[in-house]
Amino acid sequence: MNDLRISGLASGMDTDQIVSDLMRAERLPMDRLEQQKAYLEWQRDDYREMNKMLLEFDTLIFDGIYRDSTFNQKQVDVSAPEELSIKNLSSTGDFAGTIEVTSLASAATMFSNTNIHLDPTKALSEQGVSGMQTITIQAIGEDGVTSTEPTTIEFDPSEHTLNSLISMINAESNVTMFYDSFTGKVAVTANYSGDAQASDGSNIPEITLSGDFFMNVLQFDDDGTGKATNIHSETLNNGTLGANAKFNYNGLETERHSNTFTLSGFEVTLKQATGDPVHFQSTPDVDSILDTVVQFVEKYNDIIKKINEELVEVKQRDYPPLTSEQKKGMEEKEIELWEEQARSGTLRNDSTLTTAINQMRLDLSSPISGIGNLLSDIGIDTSKDYLDRGKLIIDEEKLRETIANDPNALKDVFTKNGESMDEKGIARRLRDTVQEAMAGIEVRAGRASSTNHTFTLGRNLDNIEDQMDRFEQRLTQIEDRYWRQFTAMELAIQQANTQSTYLMQQFSF
Repeated sequence: MNDLRISGLASGMDTDQIVSDLMRAERLPMDRLEQQKAYLEWQRDDYREMNKMLLEFDTLIFDGIYRDSTFNQKQVDVSAPEELSIKNLSSTGDFAGTIEVTSLASAATMFSNTNIHLDPTKALSEQGVSGMQTITIQAIGEDGVTSTEPTTIEFDPSEHTLNSLISMINAESNVTMFYDSFTGKVAVTANYSGDAQASDGSNIPEITLSGDFFMNVLQFDDDGTGKATNIHSETLNNGTLGANAKFNYNGLETERHSNTFTLSGFEVTLKQATGDPVHFQSTPDVDSILDTVVQFVEKYNDIIKKINEELVEVKQRDYPPLTSEQKKGMEEKEIELWEEQARSGTLRNDSTLTTAINQMRLDLSSPISGIGNLLSDIGIDTSKDYLDRGKLIIDEEKLRETIANDPNALKDVFTKNGESMDEKGIARRLRDTVQEAMAGIEVRAGRASSTNHTFTLGRNLDNIEDQMDRFEQRLTQIEDRYWRQFTAMELAIQQANTQSTYLMQQFSF
């Protein structure tokens, strides 16, 4: 313990300072270990940052130029967009023709035949509804043809108001119920439009309501069977029938159960009946496709710029990492500027990154078997400036022309599949290269969730930490030895002083 050490009492020496200076020299190997550890941690973090960028690039490729759907994007010009709209969902071909809308699809409705005289905010039991009630709702399904399975609801009038019951019905069934305070009536509308039919083609109700509460409290008309239905007939009291949309498509009279439906991979939405045929024509969505390709090129350029910078960055050997002791005497800004220099060159000439960037360039420049198209053929070329180190340049006019004339050819350049590398499109090649690079980096630097023993730099860090622990123990032993030596010296000097004083006292007589 320090308080048991004798510090310069006899010699007058500043023993604390002397031991501190001696230990500073002894700690030099420990400082080097601390600096090595800091540099390895920077290197590990820089590798992981590179892997993060590569993963973002891989994801961008996968979500963009890797997908066939990217190049199938089309815009459809419609002569009367206020009457109908069309958008491409999955079609790879063109879509053109005329549509003349006779009538729109509509959903069936039913409503009370008289004012029901209920306060929608009060408990139903307070308004003459007693005993447990059971109601059943059946309505046309999403297919616009058949009815769904009946929904049965049991409720206690003492626990429900009309409003709360309506909310429960709307949540659990295929109808939307509404209380109109102005007329004092309840209206029910099927959630799906269309003319419901049985398997034999006969008409069936789009809405069927069962239960005493519907007939005697909400005043829906009984169809004679103890149910309320929108009976198919030319006239319908207290409601409307569901109807199909009717239209003429390129001369063919046809129907759909909804106003939104799919034709040849295109989604058509009818908005109103048309007086005349509406003409439409699909063309490649040049702007959307171009935007995806531009995003890819920009991200690629960012990646190769970053990799090239890391590979050629010079390690500043005059700026070793700061030790914790050195940082104590520096301002925060000084530390930041120093470490900016000290951290340089962590990935200089890295073999994994060098291989990756060379392969990426090869992926872009090698012809594709069976296609022969190069990027330069479609409006993307490599910069002729050597300092750009493989940066891609877009000829927007040429690329737009390629997209407009033959988006499928552009798609093949990026997405073509094959067994060998020369058969694959550019997007597939690049993903293979990027994923291989990421795997190599992960072997060296791991992930944020990795434990040190699972990757190379982590094992090196563990080794350095073990050395530091052992050296710290050794330093403690050395410091104790110095203090024992100085303490022994102080005791010897004190003893000599005592003897000298005694002798002088003896000779003084």
